[in-house]
Amino acid sequence: MKIGATVDGDLAAIATEILQEAEAAVTRGVVAAGRGLRDDWRGQVRASGLGSRLANSVRQADFPRSGTSLRAASLVWTKAPDILHAFDGGVLIRGKDGLWLAIPLPAAGVTGLGRQRITPWRWEQRTGMRLRFVYRRNGPSLLVADDARLNSRGLAAAKGGRRRRDGVLTGAQTVPVFLLLRQVKMPKKLDLDGLAREA
Repeated sequence: MKIGATVDGDLAAIATEILQEAEAAVTRGVVAAGRGLRDDWRGQVRASGLGSRLANSVRQADFPRSGTSLRAASLVWTKAPDILHAFDGGVLIRGKDGLWLAIPLPAAGVTGLGRQRITPWRWEQRTGMRLRFVYRRNGPSLLVADDARLNSRGLAAAKGGRRRRDGVLTGAQTVPVFLLLRQVKMPKKLDLDGLAREA
């Protein structure tokens, strides 16, 4: 018995059409997976309490930039890799060269000069006050501001006025400004690798 077959239409055109459909399907799937992963990462960052600004540091780009391809790819990354890695892995952070980590307390405020992240040096530059080191055997050491007060926003500020008693401004107090720690263990709040594997 013999079986014969014929192609109805142009074989090359049919193959091209099938290839184009396959490229479009692969590209749509890869783009959807990439956007889904980006949104999942952002959602997990927000849900962990790390804020929208850090969540929005997660970005996504599709390749090719235009058109379709069987080799389509989607790249998901963050513009703050060190921060997200710290919360993803629960890393241990130590002071540089064995120095202390200075953790700002509420009295320190959030920013220094030029809206930069507050440090002891920037705090002294901003306020014109000097910080004093206080060693504590049974707890974290401190950097404190002497002859200070808390202003209406709860920030350490220079005590106003000139009334002194025994060389000390009356009503002035010593205000803790920074907590000093040798190391800090970051809590694991994220599982970005798990989401990537699912995607």
